[in-house]
Amino acid sequence: MIRPADLSDAADIAAIYNEYIAGSTATFDTDPVSVTEMQGRIAEISAAFPYLVCETGGKVIAYCYAHGWKEKAAYRTTLESTVYVAPGLQKRGTGEALMRKLIEECRHRGFHSLIACITADNRPSIALHEKLGFRKVSGFKEVGMKFGRWLDVEDYQLLL
Repeated sequence: MIRPADLSDAADIAAIYNEYIAGSTATFDTDPVSVTEMQGRIAEISAAFPYLVCETGGKVIAYCYAHGWKEKAAYRTTLESTVYVAPGLQKRGTGEALMRKLIEECRHRGFHSLIACITADNRPSIALHEKLGFRKVSGFKEVGMKFGRWLDVEDYQLLL
């Protein structure tokens, strides 16, 4: 079931995200996020933008959201998107279903463009975004350092 996120989802969302922090380069965060901090993030983002979860058996197994891409007013119709599926539950269509719903919601709210900032070696995320119609528009070399290595980032864009 896909539905809007609420603050009671913070523990499940933090648990998913913290696994990515500890074991992957999908996020450049390096320190675990507390449930309280995640509640603050959910409240801030969902107050203005779509924030969705996929729930099964009363547990959140994936989430996605969009938030402002840049702060200047001229960028107000462009958002950055994020999607995470619980480790071990990927490649079952959950991320795609969430992102399709997010794209639909962003269109419905009148946004014009979505940007996905993806670590260049995250082939599954790149493949998902390309499947959804996102196209690579930029790349940055060695902009992050995690696990003792430099990481490149690529931006993918979807015009809504």
